[in-house]
Amino acid sequence: MSLKHWKILNSKYLYKRNGMAVRVDQCETHNGDIFDPYVIESKDWVNVIALTKKREVVLVRQYRHGVGEVLLEITAGIMDEEDESPQQTAQRELLEETGYSSEHFIEVGKVYPNPATHTNMTHAFLALDVEKVGQQSLDETEEIEIFLDLYIVRLAT
Repeated sequence: MSLKHWKILNSKYLYKRNGMAVRVDQCETHNGDIFDPYVIESKDWVNVIALTKKREVVLVRQYRHGVGEVLLEITAGIMDEEDESPQQTAQRELLEETGYSSEHFIEVGKVYPNPATHTNMTHAFLALDVEKVGQQSLDETEEIEIFLDLYIVRLAT
């Protein structure tokens, strides 16, 4: 079997702002079915698992409007125009959200988080031996609490 791309018959933007867009495409599948999937265009994201020298995980707690919940998460963020690389984004986001930093960032993988509806990739990083070097520098919509937690994390030495 040879997989085929869908034919885009029409495309319409519903929203464009701050580096994100939502569009609806009218598509024809390989068997002639017509349907209208939504696509979210976004810049790439990063996720950071940050471990202190004591192997505490640096976690952030914040309100997430998409699910309407206050969640405990790892540091994450979207690439800005001035970021030269996903690693630079990871370093910036960790510092801005938590005040922690490190010289040891390891990219552990990258994936399309939801390729059915999103265009971006997510780059995952492990930051080792992070230390508190400053204060949070949050956006106007961010309110973030920082937690250190001793998860069962064992790294080969």
